[in-house]
Amino acid sequence: MTQSQFINPNEDTRIAYGSLVKLHFEVSLENGTIIDSTFNRDAPVSLTIGDESLLPGFEQVLMNLRAGDTRTAHLEPEQAFGEWNPENIQHFSRTQFALVADNPEIGMMVEFEDKGKNTLPGTISAIDDDQVEVDFNHPLAGQDVLFKVKIFKVTPPGVTGIKLM
Repeated sequence: MTQSQFINPNEDTRIAYGSLVKLHFEVSLENGTIIDSTFNRDAPVSLTIGDESLLPGFEQVLMNLRAGDTRTAHLEPEQAFGEWNPENIQHFSRTQFALVADNPEIGMMVEFEDKGKNTLPGTISAIDDDQVEVDFNHPLAGQDVLFKVKIFKVTPPGVTGIKLM
């Protein structure tokens, strides 16, 4: 007779690489402006640590937390959306830019495709009679952010949960 082992993730199970985590999170600027939040949803979201659905700096905040934990962490730009990089500013002639948008406006989001067919989003940051300037930095690049989390459940790496009725 084969014996089954039942593993019940509980408050002692800590988050590690590969863990399945149910949580609520909020990302905000230091002035209180909320960028993204799941706290207003009925159910927490699920993610697997290391699957690249969160930036590494955000995942680092989650490491070793367990069900029931809450944490608010201050993340500097290099831990969050990166430093603002002047090399990510590109200039296009108005003629060249007309292939992307007929009536460019400052603040307009535009998408370009690189040689590898990857989509590159950018924001129009300046316009003159001859050129359009596009900023390809993340809109939150160079900014400190607050990352708030509440952990509901941690399932260890390689364990599949079963819901018993």
